[in-house]
Amino acid sequence: MRVTGTGHASMRIDTAAGSILCDPWVNPAYFASWFPFPDNSLLDWETLGQVDYLYVSHLHRDHFDAAHLRDFVSKDATVLLPEFPTSEMEDELRALGFTKFLRAPNEQVVELDGGLKIMIQALTSPTDGPIGDSSLWVEHDGVRLLNQNDARPTDLTVFTELGHVHAHLLQFSGAIWYPMVYELPQAAKTAFGKQKRERQFDRTWRYIDDLKADHVFPIAGPPCFLDDTLWQFNDIHGDEGNIFPDQSVFLSEYAKVGGTNGIVLLPGSVAEVSTSGASTTHPQPVEEFFANKLAHLEEMRERKRPIIEAEKASWRHPEIDVLAGMKRRIEPLLDESVYLAKGVGGPVRFDLVGYDGVSVESIVVDFPGKEVRPYAEEKVRYRFRMERALIEHLLHIDEVDWVNSLFLSCRFSAARIGQYNEFVYAFFKCLSTERLQYAEGWYDEHERSTDAEDVTLGDWVVQRRCPHLKADLTRFGIVEGDQLTCQLHGWKFDLPSGRCLTSVGHKVRAHRATADTPTP
Repeated sequence: MRVTGTGHASMRIDTAAGSILCDPWVNPAYFASWFPFPDNSLLDWETLGQVDYLYVSHLHRDHFDAAHLRDFVSKDATVLLPEFPTSEMEDELRALGFTKFLRAPNEQVVELDGGLKIMIQALTSPTDGPIGDSSLWVEHDGVRLLNQNDARPTDLTVFTELGHVHAHLLQFSGAIWYPMVYELPQAAKTAFGKQKRERQFDRTWRYIDDLKADHVFPIAGPPCFLDDTLWQFNDIHGDEGNIFPDQSVFLSEYAKVGGTNGIVLLPGSVAEVSTSGASTTHPQPVEEFFANKLAHLEEMRERKRPIIEAEKASWRHPEIDVLAGMKRRIEPLLDESVYLAKGVGGPVRFDLVGYDGVSVESIVVDFPGKEVRPYAEEKVRYRFRMERALIEHLLHIDEVDWVNSLFLSCRFSAARIGQYNEFVYAFFKCLSTERLQYAEGWYDEHERSTDAEDVTLGDWVVQRRCPHLKADLTRFGIVEGDQLTCQLHGWKFDLPSGRCLTSVGHKVRAHRATADTPTP
């Protein structure tokens, strides 16, 4: 099995039975904040993109590069599609021109042509990526590889049960905005960053120990930051609290815990993996490359500067009324939200800095009040500060995921009172009815038992959440005679049998109401 490094979490896997391109990312992501490092833009992508299969682990834009997928990956490739709770990934790939899809049943081995076997583990919590993350297991001719990238399963048992793994590729570096953007004293930022950096490595060591693969490949990070305003986030300043250590740091830290089987892939590196070992060739010596990291970054910064400036010029939309746009986008979702709104539990304030860099408009997303309104000088637990142009751009492009755009850009500052609240970020990655309904249903199912979640619709008692994508049937369910229709996606169910009339599976729980049945 040949593994060619193509940058960040991307790789091309070649076997005698076919080739798989994974997570190709080349163009800047998150408001031109993140770039792949080492730079992979000069690879021969015309050739690398001619593959039999494409695998995209999830929709984070450092894994799902729409422009690159459109321009450089063969549309004859079959997409290996994780079993995610929404159709967003398939929809986006179809819009890019892909037409062949293999929908991989979750955690089930699928045999492809020529004896090539794959299995995809999909993670579907609202906190897993943008509504979904995944890992890819590959086997051919007795050689097994696990591309875990930045997925965080509870354990790796499902893979170890399939046999000994020879190559384990996984994340080790940061991919978040904490603690850098928080308005804290520098000493506190450093302390929190050091804790996070150590936790990142500890998590990586646990995964490595769980799988016990022959060879470990650090991938999926870190990005580099080439904009002058973000340059300090690169791990080149001797900051022990920097959460973005690179692959050379991984090897050093891994050695401290006894790791001797680490292999770094530069863009263009090729590893030949067999059951008896691995041999690797590189476009240049790995040690030499990272010894000159600063020079590489400075050269990239100058070369990419026009790209960054062009992106920045596209963000301003002074014709947009931000308050009205946020009300239009967010208030209907606040009305639908039960668990997320309760979880946030208070107002969230956005301080928007004007084009002059001085004036500020403060807007509150009031979760208890279910409204977006001007700030009224009340105390808030969660506050964000960013350029107004960023919100204008999100509203202009109708972005449904402000986490997978604004927050990962690190182009903001934040303050909070109390602990981290996952519900804040879960809500702002779910700014569509489909996503919000799924997240609400997920939290609903994990908060209370399924049996307690029955509602009465007409002459029938049915489970509250649609079996398809967890839409709230008190809002979207219509009963006509003995048939239930979920209006969110138009799925229909035969109530006497519970059978789904739209697709195989997805049986609904239902029984006829009686005079004694209480109405919620």
